[in-house]
Amino acid sequence: MKNLNGKDRPSMQFMQMDVLNMTFEDKKFSVVLDKGTLDALMPDDKDETLKKIERYFEEVSKVLKHGGKYICISLLQEHIAKKLLTYFSSNNWAIKIIRCHEAENKGLEENETALPVFIIVCTKNKITSPMVLEISLSPNKFVKYETVNDVLNVISGIQRAAIVCSHLKNTSVTNQEQISFDLFENENSKPRFTVYIVDILPERGHSPYAGFIVPQGRESEWLFSTNEGRMQLAKLSKNNRLVIITLHRDQKYGTLDDVKEELNDVVRKFAPSNVTHKIAFLSLGSDVGNRTVRHKGKSKHSGDYVVEDVEIENGVKYRRLYYLQSQLIIQSEAQLKTVKSRRGHPKDVVDPLYLTCKHHLHMNIATHLTYTQEDSFSIFVVGLGGGGLCTFMRKFLPKATIKVVDIDEDMFKIATDWFGFKQDEKLTVDILDGVESIENSVKEETKWNAVLFDVDSKDTTIGMSCPPKQFLEDTVLRNVVSMLSNSGVFILNMVLRDTKLRSSIITKLKGRFKLIASFKLEEDLNEVVICFKKKIAKEDLITMFKNSCKEMNKFMKSNGLPKEEHITVSDYISNLNIENI
Repeated sequence: MKNLNGKDRPSMQFMQMDVLNMTFEDKKFSVVLDKGTLDALMPDDKDETLKKIERYFEEVSKVLKHGGKYICISLLQEHIAKKLLTYFSSNNWAIKIIRCHEAENKGLEENETALPVFIIVCTKNKITSPMVLEISLSPNKFVKYETVNDVLNVISGIQRAAIVCSHLKNTSVTNQEQISFDLFENENSKPRFTVYIVDILPERGHSPYAGFIVPQGRESEWLFSTNEGRMQLAKLSKNNRLVIITLHRDQKYGTLDDVKEELNDVVRKFAPSNVTHKIAFLSLGSDVGNRTVRHKGKSKHSGDYVVEDVEIENGVKYRRLYYLQSQLIIQSEAQLKTVKSRRGHPKDVVDPLYLTCKHHLHMNIATHLTYTQEDSFSIFVVGLGGGGLCTFMRKFLPKATIKVVDIDEDMFKIATDWFGFKQDEKLTVDILDGVESIENSVKEETKWNAVLFDVDSKDTTIGMSCPPKQFLEDTVLRNVVSMLSNSGVFILNMVLRDTKLRSSIITKLKGRFKLIASFKLEEDLNEVVICFKKKIAKEDLITMFKNSCKEMNKFMKSNGLPKEEHITVSDYISNLNIENI
């Protein structure tokens, strides 16, 4: 080393010495630079190794001046990080940890396993001072932490993510559960982006890899919020691997180009090893989308919620309600239309004739099956939501009397204030527990031509999102049968995350009803199950469905709904499932 550096660096000294027994005078140096020595000295956390490291740190402390810095470059394996942080923090040293992205990126370029590299700067304090534990994961941004364990958890998370990224270099997750990450800014505890890694079976002519940025407010749509939808997006975009990135509410974003620049390094880490070219970013438009928060609140029954307006392609706008405990699920949705106010100014209002929740369309058709043009026709609905189902039904079935029951008073206010719901002499709302209201109806011997369940479950421990499991208990189903008229129909919006539950539910319904039909929506988890109190011949039932579909099309045409919203009757009948009993 002397021969190599003597000419260019004559003042540089190369000395052979034991780092566990340095012979320098005390407080000689301002900086001790450790480039891999700690990692080499500490292969494990055995007692003899820990004693050796303790001795090494004591030697470092001895030769450093007050205010001097021990700068250590390390992979910070768990046992090393724990010892280093515990020792120096307990001895009143300030500790700053910097992630060295340059070293990792160089490894990626050379197709090596890129484990996170850290630079740890420990500053020797002369006087006792509050503990300083800071981490920088991006340039010039440090975040303070309270405890050593907090820091260890952050480092561990970074390392686990790096292992997954390394695994993704040479491995496909085609037949595995999709992988997702939340990405944070240093100073923010809320996620800024969520990243989904989607692999499909490679096809000739497909690009090997790309990123897809989902516009704000559209992350809850089927194409982006479900495994099946994301797989479909990868196929449509013709990419064998697609990284799908969603943007979070309560965050500020620049232009689409700004977001691409922000994500570029992260997306590069998920690329297959054979990708060396610049990574393409795809999206649905030329910007990051437009999300406007109209209202926030907290419901006693559903927790925190938010009402947002979102602009889709061609200026089409939607109003959506989300419960923040399940942010990828749209609880209620309505399309907006622009009208002029009395003063001639444009304003957005809910379009009551456009059913964005397609299962509501099928529930209306099912209700029409036994509809009579008489004032005595009555409908009992459990679950108000944004009121879209019942608002449409009030216009589609004008002679019917509709009673809606919902346990959540806040939901009634949301529907009224933000989704254009209005009560009148034929459409009323009771704020009451649905099961209790059903029991009351049976006691009062009130008969209904149709009973509808469109109510969500707050229990995430079972694989059923709609309805709550208590609504399918024998006593409730028995009461539903009792409150129906002789020709009555029970219509259930069923949403199953665990499809294995379907068989037992249908079997239970068969035990109470004479005939069951169902319609499964293609791009949703919703399945509308229609249960009849009396036996109907299959041919007659199909005729009834055809007539109801035609009446729906006639209604849509008379109200100016576009042709593409009309029902293709033959397709509807072919997708209708009639259960054998």
